[in-house]
Amino acid sequence: MIYANPVRVALVSGQHYDELGVDYYLSPAKLESDYAPVRFERELRLFREHCRGGAVLDVGCSSGAFLFHLKQNFPDCYEVVGTDVSGAPLDYAESRGVPVIRGNFLEHDFGGKGFEAITFWAVLEHLVEPGRFLEKACSILKPGGCCVVLVPNMKSLAARLLGGHYRYIYPQHLNYFCKTTLRALLTKHFSSVQFQCTHFNPIVIWQDWRRGGEEISNEDRAALLRRTTRYKQNWFLKPVKSLYGMSERALGAFYLADNLVAVVQKAV
Repeated sequence: MIYANPVRVALVSGQHYDELGVDYYLSPAKLESDYAPVRFERELRLFREHCRGGAVLDVGCSSGAFLFHLKQNFPDCYEVVGTDVSGAPLDYAESRGVPVIRGNFLEHDFGGKGFEAITFWAVLEHLVEPGRFLEKACSILKPGGCCVVLVPNMKSLAARLLGGHYRYIYPQHLNYFCKTTLRALLTKHFSSVQFQCTHFNPIVIWQDWRRGGEEISNEDRAALLRRTTRYKQNWFLKPVKSLYGMSERALGAFYLADNLVAVVQKAV
């Protein structure tokens, strides 16, 4: 297992994410991308395969975009709520009609409430104790309920080519997973694990190689997210998108794509 040590106190307490709330998570480029209809297409397809309805909790929900899209696409299927430590993004989520729970997930008393599904979209890599979060999630899932986890893939093509120059090796990421280590963590708390390897952004590889390890600003991260989202929405790029899709599936088959996605189930 690859992990950061030591870890800044602000990253453990959540203070760091409160400070980033306005500058990054609520930047116009980030919000435009997160709330674009194409933003969570893969995630929604995957989620629907494993959960067709019921109560859904998104841990680390940020501005609430995933839950917003889930309700927009399937308005009568789900009862949704998000939780996070970053106040300003939660204010924005509420403004878009997404119910939220504020504060530390580990300390919150759900009062016997159970969920059909709990999601961790790009969250476990930010946590100093990811095992405790999964243990808590398992405790509030209903029997047969599922937990969906997405993390960066430390054995991706990008990570292999760029090493320490890869932009996703940075202070906010405290854990770096591959399929083996993620499986080992998940099977401590859940009975079955299904894996996928997805997402591929060749622009990241090109930019990070050119920069030679230079730190990527939040403004640049948001700008790239906006650009790639617009590419996805551009009808004239449909042939390019088809080729891209083939490349992504090929890399995913060999677990070389950018992200690992695991779906685990609580025993009935």
